[in-house]
Amino acid sequence: MKNISAIAIFLIICCSLTLHAVVPEKWELYRFEDFLKGKFDGVSVSSDGRLILAPNEVAMDTPGEEFYLSLLFGKNDDLFIGTGHSGHIIHIDRTGKAELYYNLPEMDVFCLAQDSAGNLYAGTSPGGRIYKITEKDKGEPFFDPQERYIWDLLIADDGSLLAAVGEEGGIYRINMEGQGVSILKADENHILSLYQDRDGNLLAGSGGKGHLYRLTDKGRAEILFESPFEEVRSIVQDKAGNIYIAAGGMVQKAAADLSGGSIPSAGASSSDADVTVTVSAAALDSAAASSVTSSTLTGTGGQPGALYRIDGRGAAKMVWSSAEELIYTLAWDSQDDRIIFGTGKKGRIYSYNQSEQISLLLQKDAEQVYGLYPRRSRIYMLTNNPSGMSYLEDGQRFEGEYVSRVLDTTTPSLWGKMEWRAVNTKDTSLQFLTRSGNTVNPNKTWSEWSPPYQNRNGEQILSPKARYLQFKIVFRTQSGKDSPIVDKVCLFHRELNVEPTFLQLEALPPNVVLIKPPLTEDVIWGTDDKEGVASADSDSKTFLAPRRALRKGFQTIIWQAADKNGDNLVFTISVREDESSRWRVLKDDWTEEIFTFESQTLPDGIYFIKVEASDRMDNPAGTEL
Repeated sequence: MKNISAIAIFLIICCSLTLHAVVPEKWELYRFEDFLKGKFDGVSVSSDGRLILAPNEVAMDTPGEEFYLSLLFGKNDDLFIGTGHSGHIIHIDRTGKAELYYNLPEMDVFCLAQDSAGNLYAGTSPGGRIYKITEKDKGEPFFDPQERYIWDLLIADDGSLLAAVGEEGGIYRINMEGQGVSILKADENHILSLYQDRDGNLLAGSGGKGHLYRLTDKGRAEILFESPFEEVRSIVQDKAGNIYIAAGGMVQKAAADLSGGSIPSAGASSSDADVTVTVSAAALDSAAASSVTSSTLTGTGGQPGALYRIDGRGAAKMVWSSAEELIYTLAWDSQDDRIIFGTGKKGRIYSYNQSEQISLLLQKDAEQVYGLYPRRSRIYMLTNNPSGMSYLEDGQRFEGEYVSRVLDTTTPSLWGKMEWRAVNTKDTSLQFLTRSGNTVNPNKTWSEWSPPYQNRNGEQILSPKARYLQFKIVFRTQSGKDSPIVDKVCLFHRELNVEPTFLQLEALPPNVVLIKPPLTEDVIWGTDDKEGVASADSDSKTFLAPRRALRKGFQTIIWQAADKNGDNLVFTISVREDESSRWRVLKDDWTEEIFTFESQTLPDGIYFIKVEASDRMDNPAGTEL
């Protein structure tokens, strides 16, 4: 009998692979959410996933300011703009000529209002004062609530001025003589937004706990809705009486499911609270103030946001949400019977129509769409980072581009065909291009954009093989009325086959083997053993851990291998003597990661054991290295 100690074992691993993976993969975009991950320049996407040219936009010639914070339509079809960090009020007349109207001693003008006599009121921060401006360069302090922030102003139906303030948080009613009285003391640091509904009730959104307050004309107050977010920034009402709020910032409660869905709110019959009830005035919460002011002015980072609809019963429903887009502004577009809202940090304008469909109207180069103001057939907008002012009008752009998100195939890949579904007229055209590279963010190491592809039914992608791929669509029209339409794009690719890798390779001590565990059947506890035996399908069987045992004359090799392409692996186990160059195959097409052989069949000496992994079972024959 052979003495196993006279044999020494050394291990070698080897991998083989085929040239190509078998199964091509498809990257397909046809839904709204598929296209939304890309970047839009003069292109819109509808709720049903159709890419078209965006509405025409006209940039306005305005003075360079760090921030544009508020806009007011004057009595004579002129415009007033409140700025940030300079304390300026800019006046724009009917011809579009802009001039400095008033220079305030405060940094920021978050809100503007105008009374029936044409007097202008400016809410300023961080001094927290309201100024009355009667004409160009002529104004004076009007009301000081002893707060740091004036967030919003509203002329009420009775002609009084309502002011939303921040530091201790509340609302003031101010008469035309500049005398004010507190009509709401909130237990939050900020009241951010005001809106008077068509029944004459005052609605107010808070910063801190994300409440929507309702103050009736009888002097009663209630919390109409408690959002799970930190802030209610903007409020608007549609023609059916539904109330919409822009909620966002830090998530305060677990109810903020950003996937959407119905969220319960206080019903219309909720008990009223006396408006004169006062909570203790705490010192300004620096964290809360920092959150409000930093997100308002600088748009730092992406923040979650949501759009809620509250019907006449008081029932609330989340109709749009994003984990990284914060809504800065809401408006009712009566021209098209829809809600429009602007977001940051991607600078997008969305619409929500009466059929409960969300569409993306426009994406700006600026990070924030800070204010939206429909006026007749136009929609005026203020943007920040960088600051600017423009308006949307009837008609479409003549040119636009859509750039997809970057496709990550996880490994270097070969590109197949690109195909698309589109509608063109004689006045419109489309160009499809691709580029590729090996960095997650496109840079100068990526390939140039390919020549335009011509065949919508499928054309070979010309970009070099790489890990990442991106496509671009150029839209053009000659008329400004018709737009080309794209509603589906498909790109095919195949991963380059990556060779298998060994994570572990071990020779057990001589004579040590692993006993394969028996396959047992589950027995239901509490029943007769025979009656309680579960069916013998794979889900009901239990696998026990293998146990070690001594079996003289055997040698066991164990290993662990992986394939990044997900291919099934087979193994070849070979042996050779130290002085020989010839390998003798012990086992081929072995599928387990353990192999035991009788070492007594080998003469005394030093031996090398080679384990070779191959993915040939999942790849074409004849293409192996």
